[in-house]
Amino acid sequence: MENNLPFKYGKLVTEDFFVNRTEEIAQISSLLTSKINVTLISPRRWGKSSLFFKIAHDLEKKNPKIKFCFIDLFKTRNEREFYEYFASEVLKASYSKWEERLEKAKVFFKHLIPKFSFGVDPTQEFSVSLDWEEVQKHPQEILDLPEVISKEKGIHIIICLVEFQNISHFNDSLGFQKKLRASWQTHQHCSYAIYGSKQHMMTEIFEKKSMPFYKFGEILFLSKIDNTHWCKYIVKRFKKTGKSISAKYASKIASLVDNHPYFVQQLANSVWICTTDKCSETEIEMGLKNLLNQYDLIFSRELDGLSNLQLNLLKAIAYNEEKLSSKKTIDKYHLSSSASVNRSKEALIQKEIIDTFHQQIAFLDPLFKIWFKTVYLK
Repeated sequence: MENNLPFKYGKLVTEDFFVNRTEEIAQISSLLTSKINVTLISPRRWGKSSLFFKIAHDLEKKNPKIKFCFIDLFKTRNEREFYEYFASEVLKASYSKWEERLEKAKVFFKHLIPKFSFGVDPTQEFSVSLDWEEVQKHPQEILDLPEVISKEKGIHIIICLVEFQNISHFNDSLGFQKKLRASWQTHQHCSYAIYGSKQHMMTEIFEKKSMPFYKFGEILFLSKIDNTHWCKYIVKRFKKTGKSISAKYASKIASLVDNHPYFVQQLANSVWICTTDKCSETEIEMGLKNLLNQYDLIFSRELDGLSNLQLNLLKAIAYNEEKLSSKKTIDKYHLSSSASVNRSKEALIQKEIIDTFHQQIAFLDPLFKIWFKTVYLK
């Protein structure tokens, strides 16, 4: 049944499931093809990966000299793993034949002696291992690989670094970032697209003047998809499966979860399952209730590690209080002091429960906000 569901979430969104993003696609495509580095910042589950895979598909189709290489840094825990993974993925993206990868690696590495591993399908299951002592002496041979290959082949490699904030957990992260910046800022034939799911960490890496990646390229902040686009999409997806929903109720589904890409698809799917023929208010309530029940235990555990001050601050945010540090809000929600408000706010941001959007504090998970107000507080 899953393959026949009309909405998609939790995976890369492609083809019929992709909604709008026309302006973002045009802007990012223009920057990357002009070899300008791009950093995209937004909260998790806003569709960054889907957006870049869509851009990659479109640009590679238009221009065979453009090659995208996706490097997910969630898979790396330290600098050594980064270098080996980086080298493996760049070679895979640049050469389709494994024999050519071996041959070219020996040419490009002047000081390093790579060892290669293969799986059942050597074109896909291919990895490079390197002597760590030698890598520490000559890291630039690996970091310059996209530039060297782009120049040698007459192509434009675009390196997409996913979950980039993970390098903050490496030993001597600042020193490592300096190495990356020193090498990559000299590259003229390739470009870099960087994004991650922890907004506060990404913002610090790229917007703080003391950080190596400050002013590395164009910084973009991804916005939510407008409600009107969601409305058309939901109506269309219902119709495709022989069910119907009015524009009014489609708009309500998206509005309930603040037009958040992941949760609009998830809630719409839940409502669709509850709908036999035509969606009404009842099916929307049922779909939402089913989702809240599904997440009840997870959301309850989310609150277990919070202090009373943090819980009280969440209450103030849930009820849309704008001046969290004002005496009125502090007294109303028993927040102790403005200093304790700031400490609690930072703790909740670190736990990825809230974040700042357009200078306003809000819940990262709109479903959690609904559950917090309608279930926990009542």
